Amino acid sequence: MTRRRRALLLIPVIVVLAAGGYGLWQWPLRLPTAWFGPQAGLGRVTVSGNIEAHESILSFTQVQAPIVELPFDEGAIVAHDTVLARVDDRLYRQQVEIDRANQQVATAQIAVNESSLLAAQSNVASDQFDLAEKQKDYVRAEDLMKTAAGSVQSRDLAFTAARQSAATLAHDQAMVQVATTNVALAQANAAATGAKLALDEVTLGYTTLRAPFGGVISVREAELGQLAGPGVAIVTLDDLDHVWLRAYVNEQDIGKVRLSEAADVTTDSYPGKTYRGHISFISPDAEFTPKTVETHAERVTLVYRIRIDIDNPTHELLPGMPTDASIALLPPGK
Repeated sequence: MTRRRRALLLIPVIVVLAAGGYGLWQWPLRLPTAWFGPQAGLGRVTVSGNIEAHESILSFTQVQAPIVELPFDEGAIVAHDTVLARVDDRLYRQQVEIDRANQQVATAQIAVNESSLLAAQSNVASDQFDLAEKQKDYVRAEDLMKTAAGSVQSRDLAFTAARQSAATLAHDQAMVQVATTNVALAQANAAATGAKLALDEVTLGYTTLRAPFGGVISVREAELGQLAGPGVAIVTLDDLDHVWLRAYVNEQDIGKVRLSEAADVTTDSYPGKTYRGHISFISPDAEFTPKTVETHAERVTLVYRIRIDIDNPTHELLPGMPTDASIALLPPGK
């Protein structure tokens, strides 16, 4: 056998051995998942949609006046408690000043009535001492008259003086009651005035519209000089702390995703950056594919709506941004 023929015969042997070696190298990767971890064949599904956020339509409450300040336009990102709008507050400030003046008068009236009460109480104490003295004088005059050492006239004068002292005491005791009532009324009036002041101060605070949370102004519905009032929309504010992706999963994949399952979210606005998210809702009902839905898999007739909540601490993700989410497919029914 020539050298050339021997070489030709060895070529098939070498090919078989090479194929066998490659198969042995790949064989462990195809062993059951119970031996080598998660099954590699399930893969991932990518869904697409736009960023959404909670929207709050903000308006003034309890006040009605022209808008004098409206510093932000649509698309502006604002922090919590930022002033979004302000109305003309002159009438409301004037009412607060009137309430403060009334409260000062009411407080002064309390002091006057308390002074009157103290004076009346002092008069009562003095009257009590005077009546006690007059009653002693009457007893002495009565005793002297019985022993002929005193006259009837002296006894009668002492009796009259005692009765006059008793009448004065009764009058001053009544004045104490009146003064006590006046103090109570003045305190009630001061409390009512203070309550009205507090209420009007709260109303004055309503003349400034502040952001209840950090977000982006998606709609500006008012203009300077417009008459604002309860229920009149001023701006629509989107909550950037709580954004999500509304997406749709094909019917054949819906059994392979789970609530609370992690999702990797990306957007063309920040290429190369991945945001963490998780599935917070899976619709129990199938629906026909919306015309606006696009998926990376083949379109099918029925899809299931899911919601993916996304961490957005830096407020980079804004409502309307096109976004993709990659979700690992899990074994069905587990």
